Amino acid sequence: MKKWQVQNKSKTKDLISLLLQNRNIKTKVERERFLHPKLAEVTTQVVKISEKELKKALRRIQKAIKNKERIIIFGDYDVDGICGTAILWETLNALGANVLPYIPSRFEEGYGLSEIGINNLKEKYSDCSLIITVDNGIVANEAVDFANKNGMDVIITDHHVPTKKLPKSLAIVHTTLLCGTGVAWLLAQKLWGPVADFPPASAHSRLTGLRAVGDPSIGTTSTRNHLELVVLATIADLVPLTGANRILVYYGLQKLRATKRVGLLALINKAGIKKDEIGTYEIGHLLAPRLNAMGRLASAMDSLRLICTADKKKAEKFSELLNQTNLERQQITQEALVHAKNKVTKEGLKNLIFIADESYQQGIVGLVAGRMVEEYYRPSIIISKGEKYSRASARSVKGFNIIEFLRSASDLLVDIGGHPMAAGFTVENSKLEVLEKRLYKSAQKLLTKEHLERILRIDCKLDSTLINYETYALIQQLAPFGMANPEPTFLTKNLIVQDIRIVGKDGKHLKLRFRNQNSGVMLNGIAFGMGEDSKLTIGDKVDVVYTLSDNSWGNQQNIELKIKDVSVS
Repeated sequence: MKKWQVQNKSKTKDLISLLLQNRNIKTKVERERFLHPKLAEVTTQVVKISEKELKKALRRIQKAIKNKERIIIFGDYDVDGICGTAILWETLNALGANVLPYIPSRFEEGYGLSEIGINNLKEKYSDCSLIITVDNGIVANEAVDFANKNGMDVIITDHHVPTKKLPKSLAIVHTTLLCGTGVAWLLAQKLWGPVADFPPASAHSRLTGLRAVGDPSIGTTSTRNHLELVVLATIADLVPLTGANRILVYYGLQKLRATKRVGLLALINKAGIKKDEIGTYEIGHLLAPRLNAMGRLASAMDSLRLICTADKKKAEKFSELLNQTNLERQQITQEALVHAKNKVTKEGLKNLIFIADESYQQGIVGLVAGRMVEEYYRPSIIISKGEKYSRASARSVKGFNIIEFLRSASDLLVDIGGHPMAAGFTVENSKLEVLEKRLYKSAQKLLTKEHLERILRIDCKLDSTLINYETYALIQQLAPFGMANPEPTFLTKNLIVQDIRIVGKDGKHLKLRFRNQNSGVMLNGIAFGMGEDSKLTIGDKVDVVYTLSDNSWGNQQNIELKIKDVSVS
C-alpha cells in the first residue's frame, strides 16, 4: 500500500512556480538556471573536482603524449564506464596519444581496477606506463599499489563514494556530483587546453574494429563535444538530474537526436526509436539495457566498438549482437526474479532481503535486486554464488544508505563499492552465513517503519478542467525528467469510472475512462501493472494520482493520464 503525500496544497494559479518550489527551486537565480540551462556553467569548480589533482593529471597526460608512452583507458562494463572510456580514448587519440581502451571482464577480472586486470593488461601491452581509470578506482587501493610496483602510474577518474583511505595514485579526478562519464568528459574538455599544440593523430586506432569518429583534426566538434555519450551515461547511471547533470542531459539530448555516430544510429533503429523523439525514457528503458547487456553476459568491448565504429556494416553487426544479447538477458533476469520471489514466499518477508544462489548469473543480480525493491520495498541483496567467491549487488529504499550499511561488515568482505542507493561486493563463500546473520541483525536495529513505507509523492491537486494539452506543454519546461526531477505528479478527486478495459499481452494493464461529475469533462487513462489486482467497477467514484502523457495522433492532440494509483472515494 502506498502512502499519498501531497507536497504543495496551494492553489495552482502559477503551476510552474509551485512545481519549482516542490523541487526546492525558490529564488529568481535558481529559477533562471533551472529553466534556461547554460553549458558554460558545468565546470570542474562547480562539481567540486580538486584543481590540484586535475593539474597533476593534465601534466602527466601531457608528458605521456609528448613521449609517446603507452596509455591505457581502464573502463567499466556498464554504460557509464563504456561511454566515459570512449570519450577519453577518442580525445587522446585525436591529440596524438599512444592510447588504447581496456574494459575488464566481469567474469574473469571483476569490477574495477584489480591485480588480475593489471596482469592481463601487462600481457597484452607490456609497454603500458600510464593507466587512466573511468568510472572506477576510488576504492582500488591494493590494485593501485600493484600498478605502482610494476612501473605504471595511475590517474583515477571516478564518481563512486570513497573510503577514508584513498589510493596512492598519481592523481584523483573525482566528484560524486556527476556520473563517471561526466567526470571523464570534463577531463577531456580540460585536455584540449594543455595539449592542444600537439599534432593530431591518425583517426585509425590500433584497436581492431575501433575508429575515432569524425574528422581527426584537433578541436573538431565531433571529437570535442561527446555530449551524446554523456547523456546516455547520466540517464543510465540514475544520477540526480539537478545542477550540472540537468544541464548535461538538457544539451546531451539535443546532440543525441542529431548524432551522426553510425553505431548509435544502428542501435536506435534496432530499438525502434524515432531519433528526433529520444528522451530520458528511451535512453533508460531501450538504449541503455542494450548497451549494458554485453557487459552482463559477454564482453562489453563490443558495446564500446558499436559506439566508436565509423563502419556502417560493423555498426549493423554490433547492434544486432547487442539486441540479441539483451533478449537473452531479459529471459535470464526473469527466471532469476521468479526464483528469488518464490524464496521470499517460502521463507517469509523480512526487513532485509538477502538471497544467494548458484543459478544467478553475476551480470543480472543488480537487476534482480532492483526488481525485488520494486516488488517488496525492502533493501535487497542478491548474490551470485561461485565456487569459492560470491559476487553481490544491493539496492536500497529511500533514506537508507546501503553502501555505509554494507561497509559496517567490510571485515567479512573481499571488496565493496557503490553509492547510497546501490552497491556491490565480493565475499568468500565460507563467510556468507556469518555475513547474512550480521546484516539481518544490523537491519533490525537500523531500518525503521518509515524506511519501509512506500511514499507516493504528489506535487499538487489538479482540477480536471486543467487536464489539457496547454498544461502538458507548460510542464515540459521542467524537462528533462528523471532522478530528483520526476515528472510532475497530480491528484484529481471525485472522478467517476465510465469504462474499464484490460489490455496488454498478458492482461496486466488497465485502460480507464473517467468523467468529472460536476463539469462533465471526460478523461482517458492507462494504468500499467494494475490489471491483475484491480477491484474497480464502472460507476465507482475515485481519486486518481497520475502524470500527464501526450497521446496525440496525427493532428489530433490528446492527453492521457499515466495512472500511478487509484483509490475509491
